[in-house]
Amino acid sequence: MAPGILLPSPPLTALRPQSSSPARLDASCLYVARTEHPSAIPPAHDLAFGKHLTDHMLQIEWTEAHGWHQPCILPYQDIRLDPTASVFHYGFECFEGMKVYRDAKGHLRLFRPEMNLDRFNKSAVRIALPSLDTAELLRLIAEFVKIEERFVLGQPGYSLYLRPVMVGTSPGLGVTAPTSALLYVIASPVGAYYPSGFQPILLEATSSRHATRAWPGGAGNQKIGGNYAPSIAPEKAAKARGFHQCLWLFGDDDAITEAGTMNLFIALRIRGQDCHELVTPPLDGTILPGVTRDCVLHLARERLVPRGWQVRERKICMAELSAASKTGNLMEVFGTGTAAIVSPIRAIKWGTQLVECGLSPHQNAGKIAMWMKDWIECRQYGIEEHEWSVLVDHVSK
Repeated sequence: MAPGILLPSPPLTALRPQSSSPARLDASCLYVARTEHPSAIPPAHDLAFGKHLTDHMLQIEWTEAHGWHQPCILPYQDIRLDPTASVFHYGFECFEGMKVYRDAKGHLRLFRPEMNLDRFNKSAVRIALPSLDTAELLRLIAEFVKIEERFVLGQPGYSLYLRPVMVGTSPGLGVTAPTSALLYVIASPVGAYYPSGFQPILLEATSSRHATRAWPGGAGNQKIGGNYAPSIAPEKAAKARGFHQCLWLFGDDDAITEAGTMNLFIALRIRGQDCHELVTPPLDGTILPGVTRDCVLHLARERLVPRGWQVRERKICMAELSAASKTGNLMEVFGTGTAAIVSPIRAIKWGTQLVECGLSPHQNAGKIAMWMKDWIECRQYGIEEHEWSVLVDHVSK
């Protein structure tokens, strides 16, 4: 048992034999203890993001001396840690966000889970938490999903959100790499992000002279808690001024990075040419390599390039965006992420300017955003068979 963690213990007969080398994560040793008090399935209309949790959680301890301990699926419960646990004092924490979908035949599907788990592993290593075998973790997540299957509604737009988390748990106030950690996965049934159709949002451009989400050489390209907490106060202030989220800028030239917690895409008409360009900022170390971002890029190159579009990962600054808006060459702007897939942007407040982002007053989304949402959902729900959609039953234990 890792220091500071109190969890039910599996039977002694289920424990793996001792080894002289650190133990690897092993899905074949999974121990399951089901709840004796199953909860009622929440009504579909009440499935706000993160409001309801399922009955169980996957938990795996790690210690420097032993390696990965036996994985367990247990009833959802509190986690008790020593007050000096490293996660509380020095922010040793990373997480992921991924979803499970039910297709028209009733089968459960994960969407590009290997990409989420690879990013999870890289985030852990970046903050001195242990690395893991992502294929074994995927097998464990598949077993966890099977146990919570009844929470996955079969309606369009509905899914089961999975939140893998890893925290440093070793006690002590020394600033050093954790010698123990806890990996756990919880799940939350969620409904459609836009149940009544797209609702475009307003952004307030936040200069790095006032607040910076990430910087070169930092960890902005990792999914760690330390990237999120410092962004809340500026976002709260922006909301008080009537905006939904911050558009994070960087440098003296106000280079665009991310919008809130989303990657950003900009559709432009290229002046003097009969073609269009879809732009997103490059992965320069300050931007999270979003799974949805990657999907949009792949789909754009697959389906827009043959229509004459140019798809580019390049630096783009607010001055260029503002100029394109004034000349009518800014077609649309949208954010991408796991929760909404795409989120249309109506306008961006930049200094004293309100930069309109291509939507007419009665238009809630541009055609590229709508196409991307439809194309991605077709693969998520198995309407279009594709390697991105992984049947849970095909993930071997």
